[in-house]
Amino acid sequence: MQLPRLHYISQGKTPEAHLNNIQSACTAGVELVQLRLKNIDEVTLLKIAKQAREITTHFQTRLIINDYYKIAAAVKADGVHLGKSDTCPMIARKYLGKFYFIGGTANTIQDCQNLINKKVDYIGLGPYSFTNTKDNLSPMIGCSGYLSILEALKTDTPITAIGGITLNDIPEILETGIYGIAASSEITKDFNKISLFNKLLQTSSSQEQVWKPNQKK
Repeated sequence: MQLPRLHYISQGKTPEAHLNNIQSACTAGVELVQLRLKNIDEVTLLKIAKQAREITTHFQTRLIINDYYKIAAAVKADGVHLGKSDTCPMIARKYLGKFYFIGGTANTIQDCQNLINKKVDYIGLGPYSFTNTKDNLSPMIGCSGYLSILEALKTDTPITAIGGITLNDIPEILETGIYGIAASSEITKDFNKISLFNKLLQTSSSQEQVWKPNQKK
């Protein structure tokens, strides 16, 4: 099953704001949402993840849970995204099985190779530029960094650019050979931009997004 090329990373000052923004993103045609809630207890996160699953199911949008692979399984999400200091992807794979997306965060070619060796389904490589949405920001990569890393890796694993990306950045980023784009603030500021993102990424926001287990790899 093919990974969508545009990922919306949820954003909001409260859990409820995250849900409202997820609803707006789904309404605007995004195909994949990552629920990214930090500094929250697992009981509350589980509750919010269930509500996010209800929203995304209604729109037939895929849902990825950030960090918490067991919560991803509990709410029957479509996958989990693991940060560099989170659970090993191989542990998450053993728990989740093959019918879940497992993604990982990378900043260097070594990070990418490590994730490829652990057979992740995709890599979020960043930050492209400065972003306020993440603490302890890793060194910025830029288009030249993407180009050199992709040329060195020569991998079939989809690599998604993330971190401070605006609509105007996309054409140049895509020229590097990057697979897709993950965005947060740029979309939250104006959900109507999703259709423009999709157009630039040559995806269809109206494409049916039904996910059947036998379509997964």
